[in-house]
Amino acid sequence: MTSCSRGDVVLVKFRVCRREGRQAGGPGLIVSIDRYHQGRREMILAAITSNVGRLVGGRLQDQRAGRESGLLYPSIVTGIVRTIKQDMIAGKLG
Repeated sequence: MTSCSRGDVVLVKFRVCRREGRQAGGPGLIVSIDRYHQGRREMILAAITSNVGRLVGGRLQDQRAGRESGLLYPSIVTGIVRTIKQDMIAGKLG
């Protein structure tokens, strides 16, 4: 399992069914603190999207898009917050 802390940009394995039979994945920003992670098998993250054309209230632009964050495209952190199991994290991006 990958060790993650608040502020890390990670790749998440989402468990969804697709016609092709593959799992989808996407980036997220860890917002929970290390103390929350202790004794739990979950983390809280905010979804990240490269759909920057829909920048609206409740979303923050990721100023670190590029090499530092590990994201391939300019991206924004959305207001979509999820609690996920730690084993759903494929790895850190930045």
